[in-house]
Amino acid sequence: MDTVQKSEISSPLARKQASPLSRFWAWEGSGVLVALVALILGLALATDNFLSAYNMSVVMRQAAFVGLVALGQTLVLLVGGIDLSVGAAAGLSSIIGALALTQWGIHPYLIIPFTMAFGFALGALNGVFVAGLRLNPFIVTLATWEIFAGLTLVITKGYPIRPLGEQFGIFGKGDIAGVPVPVLIFIVTAIVLIWMLRQTRLGRNIFAVGGNRDAAILAGIRVRLVEFVAFGLAGMLAALAGILFASRMDAGQPSVGEGWLMGAITAAILGGTSLRGGQGSIVGTVLGALLLAVLANGTVLLNVSGFWQRVIVGCVVLVAVLVDLLRRRD
Repeated sequence: MDTVQKSEISSPLARKQASPLSRFWAWEGSGVLVALVALILGLALATDNFLSAYNMSVVMRQAAFVGLVALGQTLVLLVGGIDLSVGAAAGLSSIIGALALTQWGIHPYLIIPFTMAFGFALGALNGVFVAGLRLNPFIVTLATWEIFAGLTLVITKGYPIRPLGEQFGIFGKGDIAGVPVPVLIFIVTAIVLIWMLRQTRLGRNIFAVGGNRDAAILAGIRVRLVEFVAFGLAGMLAALAGILFASRMDAGQPSVGEGWLMGAITAAILGGTSLRGGQGSIVGTVLGALLLAVLANGTVLLNVSGFWQRVIVGCVVLVAVLVDLLRRRD
């Protein structure tokens, strides 16, 4: 396809004239949506209880915890970075939140915002090194991953902090109109981020920085501030996931977040977020998190070994990266 044809198809007029099916396939999250629907239909036919209310609640809760981390990871990927420390940040934040509840006398209803503020500080630390000092985000967040995980073990000595109390447990184990509270928080967070990316200057700047950093600088965008905020929000959402999980388990577990990094990055990539920045969507990430949760649940229902689950997820990641590469070449 030559340059003229590409520009014609990418123009607003051409998009309006394109068929609904063409517009659907042009959306970054189209592939993961089709895969999710196909997987749900397949599991519904292959198992007896996949679509039961209890099992759907399990799937949604699982998607919510990893999904919150994935939403923050999406913001970092959109500005052209990556955050390997989100899982460890979730774990350390949950421990600090548990200490604040059990030993520092902070009211249970204030623990969530307190922990989120702490998580933002952890993410902001990454932002200082990456945005302020222009260090490689992969190296920086790999180092802070080890620091956060090490501090978690230093503080807890490997033991959980419990109990957290019934009043605080509502955030992780409660439900509203039959919908688990963590799922509601996940949905509300996704809606807020969709609005932010589409309707605010910060959201537009995030796409601009990831799309072309040099052009964003020439346009007068405060690039370093945008990157700093993206890392801070990633830490904040990781902390939110961590403390919600602690509420569900009625304990601050040192192991919280250990397996969330892979899931967060995978969900974002599956949803169409590019590793090169500047392209992606919150809706796509939500669908990616749901796909991973359904996949994990399906392997359990089908009695597939947990070891094979890791192999399957790894293959899914490779396919998603390949699709991203092919999309970029089109």
